[in-house]
Amino acid sequence: MADVGGKSPSYRRALAMGRIHVGAHAFGHIEAGTLPKGDVLKIAEIAGIGGAKGTASLIPLCHPLALDHVAVYIDLEPQSHSVAVYCVAAAFAKTGVEMEALAGVNGALLTLYDLTKPVEPALTISDVRLLVKEGGKKGRWVSPDGIPERVAGIMPQSGERPLAGIRAAVVTLSDRASSGEYEDKSGPKLRAALEFLGADVIAAAILPDDEDKIARHLSALADAGTVDLIITTGGTGLTPRDVAPEAIARICVKEAPGIGEALRAAGGRHLPTAWLSRSIAAVRANTLIVALPGSPKAIDESMDVLKPFLRHAVRLAQGGKGHNCDPRAGASS
Repeated sequence: MADVGGKSPSYRRALAMGRIHVGAHAFGHIEAGTLPKGDVLKIAEIAGIGGAKGTASLIPLCHPLALDHVAVYIDLEPQSHSVAVYCVAAAFAKTGVEMEALAGVNGALLTLYDLTKPVEPALTISDVRLLVKEGGKKGRWVSPDGIPERVAGIMPQSGERPLAGIRAAVVTLSDRASSGEYEDKSGPKLRAALEFLGADVIAAAILPDDEDKIARHLSALADAGTVDLIITTGGTGLTPRDVAPEAIARICVKEAPGIGEALRAAGGRHLPTAWLSRSIAAVRANTLIVALPGSPKAIDESMDVLKPFLRHAVRLAQGGKGHNCDPRAGASS
């Protein structure tokens, strides 16, 4: 099995589908509920849920996952005398749930096959495929063939860009990167992550690890009123030159300690040294400032932690305009 021990868990979800062509005679029995073995649709739905839950025992290299949600939807298609099966699976995990969704589809389809074959042996299973997957570093993926209209509402796209309309700035803090001695990889990584979530990154800079320069730059950005969110990368460690927390604390009057705690707790699950990070978050002039560690890997992990509540935090920093007590991605704020 792939080693996912170093990955941070995040919310994962997948939607898969498949279809079984049963012919006119068997379709009439399914529609009327008169198959000899009972209510095929209900039994297939239960089998699909069981298939998703038992994926790791069926597929040798799949990780056992504690699923948070499984649902099977069965749709009769009279024109083609077929039955379509859709399965959505979700988990807060370190790896995706695509195989669980596909196993759920196959469990339901095979059950439909088994219960229908007494009246029609000429059955064909087809179109088994992944439609959507969400979560992890790659975010949302949708099949090039799109999502059938009948099930488009199962996994709506609302909230997939939770930072839409948020103006952001990225600041890399590194002596070596600012002098050109070292290529800045964290800044571009952070910018890409913010833009993926819908933010408009209107400013980016690389500064040396100088507390006065950092404080002046962040103050100017916040006081200008042109950005809603500033995220720095680097300078959160314990060396004498790691001064990002000091610079931010110096210019801000209101801290958000829970953000730093959440980042350390998530990183500390698999990397003990993450507890040494001094990540901090605070507000100045209605602008939220967050200090992240300075590695590309830490950017990925940190953004996974921040994504569910970052928009809500920005709106609260702005004074709670349009305040909504539900901070989940996709909730209006």
